[in-house]
Amino acid sequence: MPDPAKPRRNPFERLIFASRWLQAPLYAGLIIAQCVYVYQFLVELWHLIIVAFGHAAPTVAAHGAHGAVATSASEAIMLSVLGLIDVVMIANLLIMVIIGGYETFVSRLDLDDHPDQPEWLSHVNAGVLKVKLATALIGISSIHLLKTFIEADRRPEQAMLWQVIIHVTFVFSAFALAWTDRVMVASAKSAGH
Repeated sequence: MPDPAKPRRNPFERLIFASRWLQAPLYAGLIIAQCVYVYQFLVELWHLIIVAFGHAAPTVAAHGAHGAVATSASEAIMLSVLGLIDVVMIANLLIMVIIGGYETFVSRLDLDDHPDQPEWLSHVNAGVLKVKLATALIGISSIHLLKTFIEADRRPEQAMLWQVIIHVTFVFSAFALAWTDRVMVASAKSAGH
């Protein structure tokens, strides 16, 4: 017997609310993308091992994500390590989007008693998620910028200038998102008192 104290929901409103589950396949696709990055990491790690243990000529090609050519084994190792860090940071970004986005927009994850629950998940919301994603993008952009500076003698100045401009834009965007989130939280707290 239906509870008379509970208001009946309009079927269209229930449909709208249920439509959030259409995002579930998108998160499943991101999990597949995560698998691709694990494969990419293993490929780059293999290339690093080959270069590090002298199975390549003194002037070697670093087989990083962008096919950069190194002039020495030490530079090739450095570029390979940066490529590994780049893959890990992108994988971290994917995890934040998969877990945080699913928790925020689709359904709660029942992880309260799980010992491995990420600390940031306990207070995730759309604003916090945006700031974390912007920060991760800055980290990824920093790695790409460092690779560019290592290879500066082989890069066009115009391309390097644009890469710096894009990086600075990411930094300012992250500050703006963090400031906006802080203002919204402060105004919500003051409205609650």
